[in-house]
Amino acid sequence: MDSEFDLIVIGFGKAGKTIAMKRSAAGDKVALIEQSPHMYGGTCINIGCIPTKKLLFETSLGTNFVDAVAARDELIGKLNAKNLHMAQDKGVTVIDGTARFTNSHEITVTAGDDTLVLHASKIVINTGSTPVLPDVPGIDNPHVFDSTSIQHISPLPKHLAIIGGGPIGLEFATLFSGQGSHVTIIDRAEVALHNFDSEIAELAQSDLEARGITFLNSAELTGFSGDFTVHLKDRDLNVDAALIAVGRRPATTGLGLEQAGINTGTRGEVLVDAHLRTNIDGIFAVGDVNGGPQFTYVSYDDHRIVLDQLAGKSKKSTKNRLIPTTTFLEPPLSTVGVTTDLGDNVVVKKALIADMPMVPRPKIINQASGMVKFYVDKHSDALVGATLYCADSQEIINTVALAMRHGITASELGEGIYTHPATSEIFNQLLEN
Repeated sequence: MDSEFDLIVIGFGKAGKTIAMKRSAAGDKVALIEQSPHMYGGTCINIGCIPTKKLLFETSLGTNFVDAVAARDELIGKLNAKNLHMAQDKGVTVIDGTARFTNSHEITVTAGDDTLVLHASKIVINTGSTPVLPDVPGIDNPHVFDSTSIQHISPLPKHLAIIGGGPIGLEFATLFSGQGSHVTIIDRAEVALHNFDSEIAELAQSDLEARGITFLNSAELTGFSGDFTVHLKDRDLNVDAALIAVGRRPATTGLGLEQAGINTGTRGEVLVDAHLRTNIDGIFAVGDVNGGPQFTYVSYDDHRIVLDQLAGKSKKSTKNRLIPTTTFLEPPLSTVGVTTDLGDNVVVKKALIADMPMVPRPKIINQASGMVKFYVDKHSDALVGATLYCADSQEIINTVALAMRHGITASELGEGIYTHPATSEIFNQLLEN
């Protein structure tokens, strides 16, 4: 194999694979290195967003866990293979192996006893992130799972403890409670869903509790033992399994960044500027590995910025990005913009889904719970943010974000003509003058 490339991409995630395919189609000689064939396509496709949402969807249909996992595996197998073929069809050289910098523009790839030494003037680091595991006794207990391994847990736990009350923990709590497990969320935060609007957080907590989920807040994990006990500072819990969901950290261990002189931060993240450039000319970092928001769609936007750099334009950057989010509860909980600490110049336009006669769709699909809030500048009528806890919010929040990016006012959004019945009629209900 030729060792000289125009571009080397380390990691098959969203940004990296897209950069690789587009640059190869444009005529560059591109190598894409992935350490595991099980990860063709990246975290989201193989072990993150898509498989977990497939499990949630199957569970919402009443599918038992074994069959839901089988459906998940069938889908992921197809997507994994498709991603490999897409890259190869674009002329990308896909290399299986573990990559390590041995100089600023030299990558050594190891696969078993085989070693390749590759060179390129442009390199994109796209290695993603890995689950954070607390440094407590018993963390290696076989009853302790991370967000990847728990997707194939067997048998289904009757009682599952989830360490961490963030989006990952909340989504798995929704999944396993839907499968009939009792779930206890153990969180250090003083209140549940503490990063969300407090009123909506209380409503969502109530709905989650109705599913059989218990919240233990201001709780401190001290360890695990036996078959099987979760030890907290003030109590012990006997459960069947525990999921660690306390966050993810950039996956830079073993990359040899120090050999290349690449600067990293306190969490191991590759430090970049607003154009995703590292301190070494020609080397970029995209996706979770650069310490930015850990969403695959942010990674996709990262690819635009790097392609812009590779084309010598420097027009795109991470500055002032408006990033919507969704946590897939039932119904989903979505946010964009400023949603807390609003100040005196913001008016809140809100309503419970059950109290909105113009919005029948959630009732039709038996998701009548929820509340929506729009945060509007009282002087300019500009939308400054939204929290949508309702059916279809994962779609509707994108419309809000689009309006905010393009300066569409709250009243203008409220005056739109929307299909019926559709949850987007919340705009007519709450924002029309």
